[in-house]
Amino acid sequence: MLTGKNMIAGVWRAATEHFSAVDAASGAALEPAFAHATAQDVADACAAAAAAQPAYAALPLSRRAAFLRLVADKIDALGDTLTQRAMQESGLPEARLNGERGRTVGQLRLFADEVENGAWQGLRIDHAQPDRAPLPKPDLRMRNIPLGPVAVFGASNFPLAFSVAGGDTASAWAAGCCVVVKGHPAHPGTSELVAGAILEAIREAEMPEGVFSLVNGTANALGEALVNDPRIAAVGFTGSRAGGLALMGHAAARPVPIPVYAEMSSVNPVVLMPHRLAEAAESLAAAYVGSLSLGAGQFCTNPGILLAVESEATTRFIGSVAEALEGIPAQTMLTAGIQSAYTKGIAAIVEQGATMVGTGAEGSAACGRAHVFTVSGASFRANPALGHEVFGPSSIIVTCADIGEVAAILEGMEGQLTATLHMAQADYDAARTLLPILENRAGRIIANAWPTGVEVTHAMVHGGPFPATSDGRSTSVGTLAIARFLRPVSYQDLPAALLPKALLDGPSAVLRRIDGRYQVQG
Repeated sequence: MLTGKNMIAGVWRAATEHFSAVDAASGAALEPAFAHATAQDVADACAAAAAAQPAYAALPLSRRAAFLRLVADKIDALGDTLTQRAMQESGLPEARLNGERGRTVGQLRLFADEVENGAWQGLRIDHAQPDRAPLPKPDLRMRNIPLGPVAVFGASNFPLAFSVAGGDTASAWAAGCCVVVKGHPAHPGTSELVAGAILEAIREAEMPEGVFSLVNGTANALGEALVNDPRIAAVGFTGSRAGGLALMGHAAARPVPIPVYAEMSSVNPVVLMPHRLAEAAESLAAAYVGSLSLGAGQFCTNPGILLAVESEATTRFIGSVAEALEGIPAQTMLTAGIQSAYTKGIAAIVEQGATMVGTGAEGSAACGRAHVFTVSGASFRANPALGHEVFGPSSIIVTCADIGEVAAILEGMEGQLTATLHMAQADYDAARTLLPILENRAGRIIANAWPTGVEVTHAMVHGGPFPATSDGRSTSVGTLAIARFLRPVSYQDLPAALLPKALLDGPSAVLRRIDGRYQVQG
């Protein structure tokens, strides 16, 4: 039973002002009304997180890992109740949300394994050399410690996997940080259900209750108050470029600035190399349309720009794209605001002189209709606005004079989450010339697949140069995400009695770098 309340360090708290969740398909208000968190709620959540931080950070890694697994179990146990509410609030289909729930609990369990592995601590020991000339060398030992309480902003397009208990929260907890979540106002019921599961896990695992809080609301001032609170040490955000830049501005203007890890904007260029296109134009077209329209195009890795060299195969490809689009139904978009922005984005592409290749079927006012356009390479280079992200099921095919023009366009692009090469073996020499460009433009380079879909693994990078993310040195998916919420501390000549246990000499099951050599001392 939903209460419509915020959860502040284990206490469900009401408010005097409320807002309503909306059925994404019909626009009808959903029950119950939800409490709009106040500035005091935010301050209390941050104070509780700061108070709980020392105790949570000091827990044995085994207890931290057990807590993450218990959260996963509790979310799993919500079952269809969670799925049905998320379907109403997001308009996403049942199968997609069940899969997303699986990803959410899977990444919590993956981070639990990572916590126990311990290598993320970056343990290093450089023993003293008292007889070194001309000066003795001191004993130096280093480890990574948690930054402190983290503010996490739930995303609109992933109500589970990038939300209350999503990747930012999981990686922050894994690093030893308490978390205050600003729930996305489009799915407060989903957020409350997950928060309830987390609270059960907190109590069962005997965690300090300040390890987690959830605040809801529609006003920008709520997020600003959270980022400006001096007890918050870092921010995780997935959303629009405007929203990410605003949070970065607040974080930078604080008396003590803090890092903001914001995933913001990407058009994820795809290059169809000539030989591969010649041998598979029709199948590539079908797969392209499937990728750009998946989930109403509301993925951060939607293939928004496709580059191909002009040829007979390119003409066949474009014709096949038009045919494939005819079978694509319009799909409910996440919110009315996103649908409106998508409609305006399509109109802007038309105004820039792009040629329509085709569209999907029409739908209701809540739906996004698939669109594909084409422009020449020269027109694309002359009009930078064509390279801006349009969030939804649209894409632009850029026909280039040669591989040199493909390279020039890629060189001129902003930072991206992904870049894709479809190639045959005969294309490898040409592809090799593009790889250095792609490495400087994207966090993930894909061969002969499509960018939609992000695997949660140790080697995944879901990040990229600005504006794909605010810090291209990091990732928001995969176990490397833990590094965002850690900082190194070195201990010089500290007595053994005062050293952290992980830095003591002797047997250790954790990978450590001792006097320059990585080793495990069993």
